Amino acid sequence: MVFSGRIGIKISVLIGMLCLGFTYAQERYIDRKGVVVFEASEKLFEPVKAKNESVSVLFDASNNKIASLALMRGFHFKNSLMQEHFNENYIESDQYPKALFKGEIVDFDIDHAGSTTQEYVIKGTLEIRGITKKIEPTVQIQRIDNVMAISGSFIVLPEDFNIEIPKIVENKIAKKVLVKLDFKLIGDYEK
Repeated sequence: MVFSGRIGIKISVLIGMLCLGFTYAQERYIDRKGVVVFEASEKLFEPVKAKNESVSVLFDASNNKIASLALMRGFHFKNSLMQEHFNENYIESDQYPKALFKGEIVDFDIDHAGSTTQEYVIKGTLEIRGITKKIEPTVQIQRIDNVMAISGSFIVLPEDFNIEIPKIVENKIAKKVLVKLDFKLIGDYEK
């Protein structure tokens, strides 16, 4: 089909924009129900563990950039008193309502990702309580059709984010916090 004149140019531009839009859309993957679990337990004491099942994650395959947002009040503990202390005393969730991670998956190529799980490093920054720190977690990535699974773990030190542990409970809370993540990102062109 050949278009001529101004209408032809407009139609060609519109078709080109639509094609670019579909290409761009196929490069984004989203998870609105990502899971992040953290554990700061010490042996012989009650487990200090919380889970957030509503973490938002966005991955752009065109540049390997990834970002995630976790609302701090979304972390749920088995013990309601722990949850209250976490939100009011440690994280101060009213003042610092979210944790934000931004980074880039190193040497990742979406076209070569497949059903075999592969290991990658994400170089990025984690912001908690308004303080940003560089981190480089190792993650496992698997892609089947338009679903990209990302899982991994990393360590966070409370003092890096000015989180003070009171002396009365410092032996009950680990000095290093293990953070685990499990995301199932879906290509947004399949909405």
